[in-house]
Amino acid sequence: MKSNLISKSETASVLKTVSEKWNMEFPKIKNLKVHEISNEGQIIVGNGIKILKINDEFVPFLSEVDTLEKFPYVMVDMGAVQFMCKGANVMRPGIKKYSEFKKDCIVCVIEETHHKFLAVGKTQVDSEELETMEKGEVVKNLHYISDKFWEIGKTLS
Repeated sequence: MKSNLISKSETASVLKTVSEKWNMEFPKIKNLKVHEISNEGQIIVGNGIKILKINDEFVPFLSEVDTLEKFPYVMVDMGAVQFMCKGANVMRPGIKKYSEFKKDCIVCVIEETHHKFLAVGKTQVDSEELETMEKGEVVKNLHYISDKFWEIGKTLS
Protein backbone atom coordinates (compact mmCIF):
# COMPACT_ATOMS: atom_id res chain seq x y z
CA MET A 1 0.00 0.00 0.00
CA LYS A 2 1.32 3.41 -0.98
CA SER A 3 0.49 6.43 1.20
CA ASN A 4 1.27 10.08 0.65
CA LEU A 5 0.19 13.51 1.79
CA ILE A 6 -1.42 15.62 -0.89
CA SER A 7 -0.81 19.34 -1.33
CA LYS A 8 -2.98 22.06 0.20
CA SER A 9 -4.51 22.86 -3.19
CA GLU A 10 -5.29 19.19 -3.91
CA THR A 11 -6.74 18.87 -0.39
CA ALA A 12 -8.95 21.92 -0.97
CA SER A 13 -10.07 20.50 -4.33
CA VAL A 14 -10.97 17.08 -2.86
CA LEU A 15 -12.86 18.66 0.05
CA LYS A 16 -14.73 21.01 -2.30
CA THR A 17 -15.74 18.12 -4.58
CA VAL A 18 -16.86 15.93 -1.67
CA SER A 19 -18.77 18.70 0.11
CA GLU A 20 -20.62 19.51 -3.15
CA LYS A 21 -21.43 15.86 -3.89
CA TRP A 22 -22.51 15.15 -0.30
CA ASN A 23 -24.09 18.57 0.26
CA MET A 24 -22.30 19.14 3.59
CA GLU A 25 -19.54 21.34 4.95
CA PHE A 26 -16.20 20.09 6.23
CA PRO A 27 -13.83 21.85 8.62
CA LYS A 28 -10.70 23.39 7.12
CA ILE A 29 -8.06 20.70 6.76
CA LYS A 30 -4.54 21.57 5.66
CA ASN A 31 -3.47 18.19 4.34
CA LEU A 32 -5.15 14.94 3.53
CA LYS A 33 -3.30 11.65 3.40
CA VAL A 34 -4.18 9.33 0.52
CA HIS A 35 -3.70 5.58 0.95
CA GLU A 36 -3.70 3.72 -2.39
CA ILE A 37 -5.46 0.43 -1.64
CA SER A 38 -5.87 -0.86 -5.19
CA ASN A 39 -6.17 0.45 -8.74
CA GLU A 40 -9.78 1.40 -8.14
CA GLY A 41 -9.73 2.40 -4.47
CA GLN A 42 -8.18 4.96 -2.12
CA ILE A 43 -8.81 5.80 1.51
CA ILE A 44 -8.45 9.53 2.14
CA VAL A 45 -7.77 10.49 5.75
CA GLY A 46 -7.61 13.90 7.40
CA ASN A 47 -8.28 15.55 10.73
CA GLY A 48 -11.59 13.94 11.77
CA ILE A 49 -12.50 12.73 8.29
CA LYS A 50 -12.18 9.42 6.43
CA ILE A 51 -13.40 9.12 2.85
CA LEU A 52 -13.33 6.17 0.49
CA LYS A 53 -12.80 6.90 -3.20
CA ILE A 54 -13.83 4.05 -5.46
CA ASN A 55 -13.09 4.82 -9.09
CA ASP A 56 -14.64 8.33 -9.32
CA GLU A 57 -17.17 7.90 -6.52
CA PHE A 58 -16.56 9.41 -3.07
CA VAL A 59 -18.31 7.52 -0.26
CA PRO A 60 -18.21 8.03 3.50
CA PHE A 61 -16.12 5.43 5.30
CA LEU A 62 -18.21 3.06 7.44
CA SER A 63 -16.36 3.93 10.65
CA GLU A 64 -17.43 7.60 10.37
CA VAL A 65 -20.80 7.38 12.15
CA ASP A 66 -21.24 11.16 12.52
CA THR A 67 -20.89 11.59 8.75
CA LEU A 68 -23.01 8.54 7.90
CA GLU A 69 -25.91 9.85 10.00
CA LYS A 70 -26.24 12.85 7.65
CA PHE A 71 -27.04 10.64 4.65
CA PRO A 72 -30.36 9.15 3.57
CA TYR A 73 -30.75 5.53 4.65
CA VAL A 74 -32.28 2.18 3.78
CA MET A 75 -33.03 -0.20 6.68
CA VAL A 76 -32.81 -3.90 5.88
CA ASP A 77 -34.19 -6.94 7.70
CA MET A 78 -31.88 -9.32 9.53
CA GLY A 79 -32.13 -11.85 6.69
CA ALA A 80 -30.30 -9.43 4.39
CA VAL A 81 -27.38 -8.76 6.78
CA GLN A 82 -25.22 -11.76 5.89
CA PHE A 83 -25.56 -11.01 2.18
CA MET A 84 -24.81 -7.29 2.66
CA CYS A 85 -21.60 -8.17 4.51
CA LYS A 86 -20.49 -10.20 1.51
CA GLY A 87 -21.06 -7.32 -0.91
CA ALA A 88 -24.57 -8.09 -2.17
CA ASN A 89 -26.68 -5.23 -3.48
CA VAL A 90 -29.85 -4.24 -1.62
CA MET A 91 -32.95 -5.80 -3.13
CA ARG A 92 -36.47 -4.47 -2.56
CA PRO A 93 -37.81 -7.44 -0.53
CA GLY A 94 -35.16 -6.94 2.18
CA ILE A 95 -36.01 -3.28 2.84
CA LYS A 96 -38.07 -2.57 5.97
CA LYS A 97 -37.86 1.23 6.18
CA TYR A 98 -36.18 4.09 4.29
CA SER A 99 -35.79 7.84 4.12
CA GLU A 100 -36.31 10.00 1.02
CA PHE A 101 -33.65 9.84 -1.68
CA LYS A 102 -33.17 10.36 -5.40
CA LYS A 103 -31.73 7.97 -7.96
CA ASP A 104 -27.89 7.93 -8.09
CA CYS A 105 -27.42 9.31 -4.59
CA ILE A 106 -25.28 7.87 -1.80
CA VAL A 107 -27.22 6.11 0.96
CA CYS A 108 -26.31 4.17 4.09
CA VAL A 109 -27.61 0.68 4.71
CA ILE A 110 -28.64 0.02 8.33
CA GLU A 111 -29.76 -3.23 9.96
CA GLU A 112 -33.12 -3.13 11.76
CA THR A 113 -32.27 -4.60 15.20
CA HIS A 114 -29.30 -2.54 16.47
CA HIS A 115 -29.38 0.19 13.79
CA LYS A 116 -25.73 -0.44 12.88
CA PHE A 117 -24.31 0.78 9.57
CA LEU A 118 -23.61 -2.20 7.30
CA ALA A 119 -22.84 -0.63 3.96
CA VAL A 120 -22.79 2.47 1.80
CA GLY A 121 -24.16 2.34 -1.69
CA LYS A 122 -25.60 4.20 -4.65
CA THR A 123 -29.33 4.20 -5.27
CA GLN A 124 -30.66 2.71 -8.48
CA VAL A 125 -34.18 4.22 -8.12
CA ASP A 126 -35.96 7.14 -6.40
CA SER A 127 -37.40 6.36 -2.95
CA GLU A 128 -40.87 7.19 -4.33
CA GLU A 129 -40.65 4.12 -6.57
CA LEU A 130 -40.24 1.79 -3.57
CA GLU A 131 -43.93 2.12 -2.69
CA THR A 132 -44.91 0.21 -5.83
CA MET A 133 -41.81 -1.97 -6.25
CA GLU A 134 -42.06 -5.59 -5.14
CA LYS A 135 -38.68 -6.80 -6.35
CA GLY A 136 -35.52 -5.53 -7.96
CA GLU A 137 -32.24 -3.85 -7.06
CA VAL A 138 -32.54 -0.65 -5.02
CA VAL A 139 -28.97 0.07 -3.85
CA LYS A 140 -25.67 -0.89 -5.48
CA ASN A 141 -23.31 -1.86 -2.65
CA LEU A 142 -20.04 0.15 -2.86
CA HIS A 143 -18.49 -0.31 0.60
CA TYR A 144 -19.47 -2.77 3.31
CA ILE A 145 -18.38 -4.14 6.68
CA SER A 146 -15.58 -6.68 6.13
CA ASP A 147 -14.61 -5.56 2.60
CA LYS A 148 -10.90 -4.98 1.87
CA PHE A 149 -11.27 -1.22 2.43
CA TRP A 150 -12.89 -1.80 5.84
CA GLU A 151 -10.14 -4.21 6.94
CA ILE A 152 -7.32 -1.89 5.84
CA GLY A 153 -9.15 1.22 7.12
CA LYS A 154 -9.19 -0.18 10.66
CA THR A 155 -5.39 0.07 10.71
CA LEU A 156 -5.24 3.70 9.48
CA SER A 157 -5.55 6.81 11.61
